[in-house]
Amino acid sequence: MIPAIRVRRKYLFYIVAITSTIFSAVTVGIDTIITSWLSARYPSSEVSWIYGFNTFFIGLITTILICLLLSIRVRGRRLGSVIIDPAFDGLRFITKEEFKYHIFAGLGNAISTIGYFYVLSLMVDPSAVIPFFRVVILYLLLVEMIAEKNAPTLIEVQSSVIVTLGAILGSISISGNIEIAPLAAMFFVVNPGWVLFSISQRKLKLLRINGKPNDSINIRLWNLIFTLVFVIAIMLIHDISTGTSYIADSLRNCREFFGMVAISTSITFFAYVLYIRALGMGKASITEAVRASIVIFSIPVTFIISHVVEIPVPQSTVLWLIKAIGIILVVLGILSFALAQITAYIFIKAKSGVRIEELIEKIWKIRGIESVSAVTGNYDVIAKVRIRTLPKGYERIIRKLESIPDIHEFRWYSVLKEWSTV
Repeated sequence: MIPAIRVRRKYLFYIVAITSTIFSAVTVGIDTIITSWLSARYPSSEVSWIYGFNTFFIGLITTILICLLLSIRVRGRRLGSVIIDPAFDGLRFITKEEFKYHIFAGLGNAISTIGYFYVLSLMVDPSAVIPFFRVVILYLLLVEMIAEKNAPTLIEVQSSVIVTLGAILGSISISGNIEIAPLAAMFFVVNPGWVLFSISQRKLKLLRINGKPNDSINIRLWNLIFTLVFVIAIMLIHDISTGTSYIADSLRNCREFFGMVAISTSITFFAYVLYIRALGMGKASITEAVRASIVIFSIPVTFIISHVVEIPVPQSTVLWLIKAIGIILVVLGILSFALAQITAYIFIKAKSGVRIEELIEKIWKIRGIESVSAVTGNYDVIAKVRIRTLPKGYERIIRKLESIPDIHEFRWYSVLKEWSTV
């Protein structure tokens, strides 16, 4: 057996999220090069469709090959469970419970990716394109407040605004311009699609399949399958209604750009798998806030690809100062998220004759409760709490527990340190 490495859960979350971000920054650089080459042959409006199809078509091929490699057993464990996600135990078919979330995730991914390539075809500077993804944090906070019974605290709102402002400042291109059309596409197409994608992916990661945690590798594979179906359907409708030939053009370009796209999609696979795993450890808005560190990594990527693709060279120290301020704000916002999170466990004893299933349902409705488990021993239920501000969150949860007549007694234990398997 290969021994598992264990680190503190809080650190593991940031390690996974930031590593995913580094991979994402590299893929954006490669995507910039490919879209630049395609832009020399096709109009910008066509590039997004053609490269979007290539990404998912070739990406599915490379993902299947990587998944087969990760399914190999090494000393009793799957290779994927050793290096990426301990929950992975080989490829499998999706369950009925997962199906609806894969539908939403595939649709969101198709919309956001095609929009992203459209923006990239108009703006060749990755350091200007990447940061606009971070505005999605504000979208996610609103969605979580409505859909996940988890209203953001003041600290979360402040940190998200700081990160978003920093991302916008960091997004100013090194030529000093902010383009309206790409900006509108990011706000009204790419980011809404990404919200649908990330929320659905988090739902999938939190599911338990056959009594075990869902793994990010199978989630990514099936997301690509569903996304490709949506992309083909959308392109077919577009080709038939407008007389274009985007699918035929895409298939012709697959062979020519297969190597570069395969490299990009292989790196993207690991970026997304780690991103999905991070979603299982933290809320979508918090995960996206940490991934805002991509603003930092996008600048060296821009310099590297400037040797391949023509990108404007900065002429003003003021522009660099603005970008530096943006990066500092992003880092401060991430640190604010990191230092404020509090985890606790509540041990609950039910009154005699109370149905545990009904009690769990009442506890689960309390805002801030992350999970609830029925157990044996001196206590009947253990609830896991994850909150941002201890005084306000503690008082609110305690007050709610005291109002439940089925509870005989409960004890609150705050977590000082928590370890998880890498």
